[in-house]
Amino acid sequence: MVKQVSAAHILVKTEKEAKDLKEEILKGKSFADVAKKSSTCPSAKKGGDLGWFGRGQMVKPFEEAAFNAKKGDLVGPVKTEFGWHLIQIKDQK
Repeated sequence: MVKQVSAAHILVKTEKEAKDLKEEILKGKSFADVAKKSSTCPSAKKGGDLGWFGRGQMVKPFEEAAFNAKKGDLVGPVKTEFGWHLIQIKDQK
């Protein structure tokens, strides 16, 4: 069972914006570059990197998406009270 996830994310205001950014990433743009340019979260400065986190540290929809994915996955859009997220799963342990 996964106990911790290392992830990066991009936070935007609309589902359409999240889908458009996901398309750019799937076409080869760097997740970190897109995060730096488009994310509204302070983590944007670090390419969206959130570091390691365990269960109970993130809001429920975000946590469920991150813990149900596999290393290397690009997950989302995921809606939370903060907006729409794209989540890149960097590692798990």
